[in-house]
Amino acid sequence: MKTSSEPKAKIMLMGVFHFGNPKQDLVKTNQINVMTPENQQYLERLTDRMSQFKPTVVMLEFNPANGKAIQEEYDQYLKDSFSLPSNEIYQIGFRVAKKSQLTTVHSFDEQTIEWNAQPLFDYMEAHDPETRSRFEAMIEQIAKETEQAHATMSLSELLADANYEPKDSLNKYLYLFTNSIGAGQNFEGADAAASWWHRNFRMYANIQKVAAPGENVLVIGGQGHTAILKDLLKIDLDRQAVDIIEYLQA
Repeated sequence: MKTSSEPKAKIMLMGVFHFGNPKQDLVKTNQINVMTPENQQYLERLTDRMSQFKPTVVMLEFNPANGKAIQEEYDQYLKDSFSLPSNEIYQIGFRVAKKSQLTTVHSFDEQTIEWNAQPLFDYMEAHDPETRSRFEAMIEQIAKETEQAHATMSLSELLADANYEPKDSLNKYLYLFTNSIGAGQNFEGADAAASWWHRNFRMYANIQKVAAPGENVLVIGGQGHTAILKDLLKIDLDRQAVDIIEYLQA
């Protein structure tokens, strides 16, 4: 048990859409171009503000197997000899880390556990086409709304939207919607949801490992992850959440 004299680690979670748009998420859309001059200027202002959090650790969502290559890129960026690609790891993570005078960037990702949804989809295809149809219609509607948002909203607004509680709740509800599929038999729905939470529990464990007393930890990752990580941080008595929203203003 931590003593009262030990300062709690502060953790600021930032949910994002993936700037590079690899289209690996369930909801696939066209999106805003973060590389325009206007958006690059905003990202400079944003990362100036985020550095005021004074992070002692910056944790990013990249495959830990690529850690050496990412660190080499960051080393080059510190020497002003690396151009930042269109990816939040670089566009936000590298910028904040450099402005915070950090020599290292860290991964909090975990990729040996994935969302194991195929048994769920196979079961719905064979036994519950109505629920599958409703689920696909929901995904299609979210994709339309997301694409419309990226066509009409500023980057500042989109990042704020990705960090509001209603979007977090909607993201988690997608897993709850199919949770009862196969209940009382093989539990395909619950097992699929559990596999996604399993991955995120491991990701939070990676955060806990570095979030020792006195550390200020900035974590930047896909909103599908931060929606769950926020719940875990909320009940973590050894660590304190810092809200990202105030830093996102244009």
